[in-house]
Amino acid sequence: MTLIKRSGNTLLPAMGLAILLNSPYGWADSVTGENGTIEITPLVHSSVQLEYNGFVVQVDPWAAVDISHAEIADLILVTDSPGHHLDAEAIANLSDADTSVVIAENGRSQIPEGIVAINGELLMVSGVTVEAVAAYDIILGPPEHPKGDANGYVLSLGGKKFFFAGVTECVDEVKALEGIDVAFMPMNIPVGRMTPKAAADCTKILDPDVVYTYHYDQDWVRRLANPDFGGSTLPGGLSIPETLDAFEKELTGSGIEFRRGNWYPD
Repeated sequence: MTLIKRSGNTLLPAMGLAILLNSPYGWADSVTGENGTIEITPLVHSSVQLEYNGFVVQVDPWAAVDISHAEIADLILVTDSPGHHLDAEAIANLSDADTSVVIAENGRSQIPEGIVAINGELLMVSGVTVEAVAAYDIILGPPEHPKGDANGYVLSLGGKKFFFAGVTECVDEVKALEGIDVAFMPMNIPVGRMTPKAAADCTKILDPDVVYTYHYDQDWVRRLANPDFGGSTLPGGLSIPETLDAFEKELTGSGIEFRRGNWYPD
C-alpha cells in the first residue's frame, strides 16, 4: 500500500481506560494516548468528534443537532454522500483555512475542494495517517451502497487506530483490518444488514479494545423529515434498545468493551 502525503496541519505524536468527561453535549469519554487523553464525543447518528492535544477530528459532521459547541476541526472525514453524512453547511461551520476535508468518491460534486480518498488508499493528511476502507452492501436492495462509492476510515491518532466503518457490511476489506483499538460499527441497516449478531460477529473479527455502535436508529433520522413517521420493523421485531442489548450479549466473553454513546438526543 502506497502512502500518499497530502498537505495539512501537523500533529504531535500520540489510548487506555475510559474516563467520563464534561462535554457541551452532556456525554463524552476518552482513551489514553501516548502523550495525553484522546477525548471521544458522540454527536449524532454517525457524527463523532475526537480531540487530542488540541488536534480535532470531526467525522460526518451533521447539523441535525446544535453543533455550535463542537470544535473547529483540523481534519474532517466524510464517509458517504447523503446529508446525514455529508452536510456541507456543517463542514463549513467546523472548518477554517487550515482544515483538511477527506471525502469519498461520491462526495466529489458536493465538496469539490475536498481530498478524494479512493477505497484502499492510505493518505497522510494534517500530519496523521488515514486509510480509506471499502464500505458497501452484501445484501442487495435499497438503500444501495455500491462498492467503490463510499468509505470507512482507519485513523491513526495518539499511537492507536480508530476505525469508523461508515455504512457497510462485514466485507472482506473490513475483515482484513488489523490492530484496530477503537471501532465504530453501524447496526440495523436496511434491508436486514448488520443485525446485532452480524455487527457483533464483525466486531469480534476486528477484535478492538473498545467498540461503539452508531448509525443504528434509522427511524430517528426519518422523523426529522416526517415527525409522523410510524416506525419500521427490525429483524426479529426488536426495538432499538433491544438491539443494543442483543449486540452486547453477542460480545459476551470476547473481552471487547462495548460503550453506548448518546447518539440520539430527544
